[in-house]
Amino acid sequence: MARNPEAPADPIDIAVGARIRLLRRVRGMSQQALAEAAGVTFQQIQKYERGANRVSASMLSRIATTLHAPVSEMFGEINPASGAIDEVAALLSEPGALELLRAYSVLPRGAPRATLVEFVRSLKHI
Repeated sequence: MARNPEAPADPIDIAVGARIRLLRRVRGMSQQALAEAAGVTFQQIQKYERGANRVSASMLSRIATTLHAPVSEMFGEINPASGAIDEVAALLSEPGALELLRAYSVLPRGAPRATLVEFVRSLKHI
């Protein structure tokens, strides 16, 4: 059955798309590079990542292979903790979040990290 284009995206499609985006970004791969490896346009990858288009099983397999991940990783674990995993995936999909986390991870432990965290927290009041 075809989905009504005006209907909201299925939450599972959105979660799978977020995991594709997260894995792609962690691997340092552009949407264009993933699209070329999967044999689709980068616009199609954008739609998959937003959950606007469903990913077929064969396409999901190609994407997982390209990202060096098992297909099951695209769905997450089937347990109550997967909600937390989805929340982290959503946070990391925000523009700049992964870069900020990488920068944080190379700072020395202690005062430099605490200072950065306090600075970022202070920005939410602006």
